[in-house]
Amino acid sequence: MEFSGLWAVVADWRNWSAPALAGLRIVLILAIAVVAIAVLQRTVRAVRMRIAAHIGGPEVARRAETLGRVVRYTIALVIGAIAIMLVLAEVGISLAPILGAAGVVGLAIGFGAQSLVKDYFTGFFLLLEDQVRAGDVVRIGGIGGLVEDLTLRHVRLRDYEGNVHFIPNGMITTVTNMSRQFAHAVMDIGVAYRENIDDVLPVLAAVGAEMRADQQFGNRILEDLEIAGVERLDDSAVVLRCRFKVAPLEQWNVRREFLRRTKAAFDRQGIEIPYPHLTMYAGVSKDGNAPPLRVDVQGDSTKAAQGHVLA
Repeated sequence: MEFSGLWAVVADWRNWSAPALAGLRIVLILAIAVVAIAVLQRTVRAVRMRIAAHIGGPEVARRAETLGRVVRYTIALVIGAIAIMLVLAEVGISLAPILGAAGVVGLAIGFGAQSLVKDYFTGFFLLLEDQVRAGDVVRIGGIGGLVEDLTLRHVRLRDYEGNVHFIPNGMITTVTNMSRQFAHAVMDIGVAYRENIDDVLPVLAAVGAEMRADQQFGNRILEDLEIAGVERLDDSAVVLRCRFKVAPLEQWNVRREFLRRTKAAFDRQGIEIPYPHLTMYAGVSKDGNAPPLRVDVQGDSTKAAQGHVLA
């Protein structure tokens, strides 16, 4: 059959049977739905990329990516639901009883699926208030990790060991976000009680200035080292606290490097980093006299000296 003859048959749709016309309309509905989903999702992706390119900044890009993913999912869900209803109408299934039954069933399900509804509402406000974005490092419900995916239903976290955690949004009451604007790398440094604190603090300041001037770490540190001073007095150490204001997600790298350099600086200056000590007390009798405590230290060329307490 020539093309003109085939086109004439297609064009003369009045001669088609009712099932054939219904089938054609179903195909057209599905085709239009697929095209509409593809076009709208591509438009959302283009808008997201334009926003990220013109406004700039990694935080804006992550937020745009998170919102774009949710919008694309919503578009596919809405258009798919409309297409299914139109197809059912073409097949001859009345939508009125279905919608009425869906209302009753939906009411019953609503009472039994309150947690699911809560998940969606909480997820909506998480996105609206920009509390969490894909790529953030957060702590939710005592679980910390990198946000790999965020939907209206759940948050997917991957912790440092590579474990993946799925947290329903309805269970989220507090979000600790460690990826916004800046962070603080807090270091607690312990020194022995015999050390002069006034001699130790300049060493810490020198290490901080060295890192601030370093090409590798200088761009990660936003401000000079802030030394708070003596934080606490432990059993065998005086703990000094200091901190750096750093770029987001750099607090752990800066902290590790500062501790490494501090150890090297203490070794050069002869500053003792404490370790647990044990003080032996022989006790005192009721009359106030202490029993004798003899200590015999023995050693040889192959073993370190060992202390022996003799009764």
